[in-house]
Amino acid sequence: MISVVIPVFNEKDNLAKLHGELISVLSNFNKPFEIIFVDDGSTDGSWNIIEQMSAIDSNTKGIRLRRNYGKSAALQTGFEALVGDVVITMDADLQDSPDEIPGLYKMITEDGYDLVSGWKKKRFDPLNKTIPSKIFNWATRKMSNINLHDFNCGLKAYKKEVVKNIDVYGEMHRYIPVLSGWAGFTRIGEKVVQHRKRENGVTKFGNERFLNGFLDLLSIGFVTKFGKRPMHLFGLIGTFIFFCGFVIAGYLIYLKFGLGVVDITNRSLFYFGLLAMVVGSQLFLTGFISELIVRHSLDKNKYQIEKRVGV
Repeated sequence: MISVVIPVFNEKDNLAKLHGELISVLSNFNKPFEIIFVDDGSTDGSWNIIEQMSAIDSNTKGIRLRRNYGKSAALQTGFEALVGDVVITMDADLQDSPDEIPGLYKMITEDGYDLVSGWKKKRFDPLNKTIPSKIFNWATRKMSNINLHDFNCGLKAYKKEVVKNIDVYGEMHRYIPVLSGWAGFTRIGEKVVQHRKRENGVTKFGNERFLNGFLDLLSIGFVTKFGKRPMHLFGLIGTFIFFCGFVIAGYLIYLKFGLGVVDITNRSLFYFGLLAMVVGSQLFLTGFISELIVRHSLDKNKYQIEKRVGV
């Protein structure tokens, strides 16, 4: 079975055409399917369109979030609701072509990939979107050792167990291949896909995403490597800084009692040593507290759902 998950935010004018194209492709594909539209707090009437489509087609389902949480939240909500064995994600702006679905499906079911990411080799976006995207992709390749050209392409295919075993939150939808790879799903492929010009609506890409993208990249590196073992980071740094302070303190004690230097507290080295021991102790304790939080933390991916249709 195929599950198609589509995050929606203010795409009212594109939904009916996208739905028609999906039904045409999936019906001819001769596989059972479901289409899940996740309305991420749209204010333009997108939910009404989703309700109408669900009413006339039993394979179409809708989930409406109570407010706009972001694309990652919409994807995670769809991942939790789907039942298909092969999962396709795509954007609702008509720039992703449903005609790519059979090829993506084949790469998952026959070629053995865990995840296949689309590559919009020829793009119809403005330079203020394509240039930051190229920089993000280059930095992500270097950091993750996953050789994809377009990490942020919304058109992707997954095995069901991939999306059921990763958590997509914050703005981490850009780095789903990285999350998947570090979760052990290492058979990651790429497919050149058609990129179409936007016909209706406006892009959700803003200049602030340029900085946010790099902050997210740092966050995902930290969370993935140390999220389950924060003591390995804070404890190591804290121990090193405390040791430096301890060495400084030992040297000052030697000056006072070994060489008879009376006034050691006026030396800047005294305050550096004291500060190092205090900061080192605090970082070490931060590691302990972080370990407690990790082991007793509640699920962070609880988004309030206002309505459902067909799910």
